[in-house]
Amino acid sequence: MAAIRFFNIHRPWEDWVGMLLGMVIAVSPWLVVQSVDQLAMWNAIFVGAFIFGLAQLAYVSARRWEEIAEAACGVWLIASPFTFAYTGALRYWHFSLGAIVVLIAVLELWQDWARGDKTLARRGQ
Repeated sequence: MAAIRFFNIHRPWEDWVGMLLGMVIAVSPWLVVQSVDQLAMWNAIFVGAFIFGLAQLAYVSARRWEEIAEAACGVWLIASPFTFAYTGALRYWHFSLGAIVVLIAVLELWQDWARGDKTLARRGQ
């Protein structure tokens, strides 16, 4: 029963994990030991910065659109290796990191689904 209560409450660590994931995504082209094309590098930087910013917004004052946007960024990160046709380790990094972002965003959205907008706005204060 404690595990059910644990997953029913939106906790600040989830937003901190989102910020950390955004930073890891932004520097992921430099973490792999292969040459990365410019398009994949800029995609990682922009998506990572966007996820970082959305997680910061969710930490300060939660809104449902922030989790939806995070999930959309995660889905884009999963699709981007196939869209831009880059291969190697970065493809697996982006696929895995995108899946983690989507899972955390869906968890946060599920936790906040029954709460009203005013309750969500007060959570960050």
